[in-house]
Amino acid sequence: MLEKTYDAKAVEPKIAKIWEEADAFRAGAGSEEGAEAFTIVIPPPNVTGSLHMGHALNNTLQDILVRFERMRGKNVLWQPGMDHAGIATQMVVERRLAEKKIHRRDLTREEFVEKVWEWKAESGGAIFNQLKRLGASADWSRERFTMDEGLSKAVLEVFVTLYKEGLIYKDKRLVNWDPKLLTAISDLEVEQKEVDGNLWHFRYPIEGRAYDAEDPTTFITVATTRPETMLGDTAVAVHPEDERYRDLVGKNVILPIVGRKIPIVADEYSDPEKGTGAVKITPAHDFNDFEVGKRHKLPAINVLTVEAAIYINDNEDFLAGVDSTPERQAVWNSLHGLDRFAARKRVVELMEEGGFLGKIEPHRHQVPHGDRGGVPIEPYLTDQWYVNAAELAKPAMASVREGRTNFVPKNWEKTYFDWMENIQPWCISRQLWWGHQIPAWYGPDGTIFVEKSEEEALDAAIQHYLAHEGPWKAWVEERLENFEPGDILTRDEDVLDTWFSSALWPFSTLGWPDQTPELKTYYQTDVLVTGFDIIFFWVARMMMMGLHFMDEEPFHTVYVHALVRDKNGAKMSKSKGNVIDPLDLIDEYGADALRFTLAIMAAQGRDVKLDPARIAGYRNFGTKLWNATRFAEMNEVARDDNFWLGDARLAVNRWILTELTRTARAVTDGITSYRFNEAAAAAYKFVWNQFCDWYLELLKPVFMGDDEAAKAESRAAVAFVLDEIYKLLHPFMPFMTEELWAETAGEGAERSSLLCHAAWPDPDFEDAESAADINWLVDLVTGIRSVRSEMNVPPAAIAPLVVIGADATTRERLARHDSAIKRLARVGEVSLAESAPKGAAQIVLGEATVCLPLGSLIDLKAEAARLQKEVAKVTEEIARLAKKLSNEKFVANAPEDVVAAEREKLAEYRAAQEKLAVALARVQDAG
Repeated sequence: MLEKTYDAKAVEPKIAKIWEEADAFRAGAGSEEGAEAFTIVIPPPNVTGSLHMGHALNNTLQDILVRFERMRGKNVLWQPGMDHAGIATQMVVERRLAEKKIHRRDLTREEFVEKVWEWKAESGGAIFNQLKRLGASADWSRERFTMDEGLSKAVLEVFVTLYKEGLIYKDKRLVNWDPKLLTAISDLEVEQKEVDGNLWHFRYPIEGRAYDAEDPTTFITVATTRPETMLGDTAVAVHPEDERYRDLVGKNVILPIVGRKIPIVADEYSDPEKGTGAVKITPAHDFNDFEVGKRHKLPAINVLTVEAAIYINDNEDFLAGVDSTPERQAVWNSLHGLDRFAARKRVVELMEEGGFLGKIEPHRHQVPHGDRGGVPIEPYLTDQWYVNAAELAKPAMASVREGRTNFVPKNWEKTYFDWMENIQPWCISRQLWWGHQIPAWYGPDGTIFVEKSEEEALDAAIQHYLAHEGPWKAWVEERLENFEPGDILTRDEDVLDTWFSSALWPFSTLGWPDQTPELKTYYQTDVLVTGFDIIFFWVARMMMMGLHFMDEEPFHTVYVHALVRDKNGAKMSKSKGNVIDPLDLIDEYGADALRFTLAIMAAQGRDVKLDPARIAGYRNFGTKLWNATRFAEMNEVARDDNFWLGDARLAVNRWILTELTRTARAVTDGITSYRFNEAAAAAYKFVWNQFCDWYLELLKPVFMGDDEAAKAESRAAVAFVLDEIYKLLHPFMPFMTEELWAETAGEGAERSSLLCHAAWPDPDFEDAESAADINWLVDLVTGIRSVRSEMNVPPAAIAPLVVIGADATTRERLARHDSAIKRLARVGEVSLAESAPKGAAQIVLGEATVCLPLGSLIDLKAEAARLQKEVAKVTEEIARLAKKLSNEKFVANAPEDVVAAEREKLAEYRAAQEKLAVALARVQDAG
């Protein structure tokens, strides 16, 4: 006999251990030889990461798919793994070292990397154990890591191949530079923060005109939020159709403080409606300015060091074409070496002293910050390694356009194309020690040699230098006589962007570049489940690399799930204090309740508003199934392997088997079309409403009666349907269903397989007549119960039931179900009539009208007055909230979660208003 209550804390670890000991999730488990493959690769979480709600949603949806397909007999591989997370991991280890008063630079590169591996072995990857608590059924024996030997081999193969194909190259371009961590970072590692700053208006004197601060014809005014970068200005841009400046295009201005002559250029980047219509152009310190500079062949002058301090003395680019007078040199000396923010203040002072400061305006604006270093990033001109992403993007775009890879929901294709059609070279180098070191070596003259190993690079270098007459030939020959490693070549110190190795994930995890059996079996993978924020950073790059190296898309479907927000619809953040920890929810409600909640709320294109109260509700759903199983046990329900669906004779059994068939189809259709919410809702409705509330209730007289044949049939039917319910719910609620599957095997019996390997339900039984018959009864009783509730009829009160306009079928049903109607709807005599009696609430059911005379049970006038009072109260609240939400200032200035909460309240009041209106109409009609 089942325990009285389900204890998730006891059951979940027990079931997890059973799965582990049975190796239940290994690739191909539960499938027959030659079965169709189904593959999902896990979006590799950072080795530094811990489970958050985004992970919980993402992995729940993946697990639903893999458990579903495993039960459908497919050869399933859910490939797990972790990302080495270069910058995040390096920071963790550097902080640990700092606690011991050790700086990274106190160690050699090799020593530091060894410390990282030690940390990884000690505490990295805790998230995998957390995913197991969620119930993730990945093949944990195949765990991969983007820095392990096999994946490193794949990275080398890809880098060297793309370099030799001309698709990887080195170039001087702007990057997002973190001056605290001293590395380039990706756009994904940049977060925009709104800050209070200023807009400084500077006057640049026009060459050949005597500067007069009172005469606007002698200068052009530009506005900037970053005065310190003006030292690197190489032009002023105006719109080509701006009449104010048309005569100035082609002329020069003299850059104050510096003395450099810079041109006035016509470029559409300048917005005539914004500010003065003229903008300073600093190609080395602004991404837009860099593009303007390329269009007009402007020099790019970097005036900052890697630490974001001013660098102008001894800066050849800065000094080129500038007359370095003693006065200017003194000014430059006062700026050189200053931190960028100190320099900002000093530049403004110098501009004011020279009469070049027009005005200062307070200005609130977005400033990009490094999400790890926490300081404003600098667009920084530096030598980096790049991938020709535009070339690799062409087949990746064609694949989506031609339908070989599909986005679900489809609207995300637009985002994909927007990014891909405007793709820039991909900066893949990072100035870190933790990561895949770039396989590039430099000769004494700077020649680059890219190979898979230092030995191969050295061979290539020797051949290169010995084949060319000149000073380097003799230099190399001399060193070869007494050769020591490193005498000829120096390795590039940079490592690769983490996204480079994760772009290879769908095939590198399967053993590529070796042609392994796993690669042959499981590539292409099937569906990628991911968040929208990495469509470009990861999805697009996997498409590029998969097509280039495997000649096939890495997946045929990309399912993009939405965000998990708090119950008011606000984005979760630590600063707001509204972050929900999924592990806390698992501790309180169990993994099954959390998973089912996430699934039933995962509507395509709609964010999940997660309210712990909802999770408590779906825990009750599990309790309902548990209690239904206990009820079955108490009524001696047991599996009957000889039970055949067609043997069922009772209408109620034929009805539930019909509804089971329909539900199984709905759940299957929902999962296969990635409408997880519809699949979960179909299962929920069948289990809670049809099976528990109606079927078991309708069977009570059978179980209490004397018809042994009806009892035997019903027990077999209940056992069969319960088994199918466990299967249907297993992808959503794996722990409880696996436990129920084992516990209901029968006394002294065992199941032939674990539930996770059982065959997915595919019943094919439909009896439309029986289904219509019982559904009529359900609709009738439900309607009567609703009326009683709406009209505040006391639970113990018994009312007669009068039916008008009934046809022969309805009359026959009323007679056959008489006892059930009286018992379930709490009504007295059931009679037929030609017209509705006075004081009766009416329900339309098919061709008939069902009347419930209530005049003797309730005070209709008092009830109408009560409802009118409620309607007035709700209407007042609706007006108040509608007025508040129509106030643009409130919506714009109030916190996002406050606005969302008010909108939620308004929706709830409007729903209540509709229900009250129906109830009031019933009372008034009855009166």
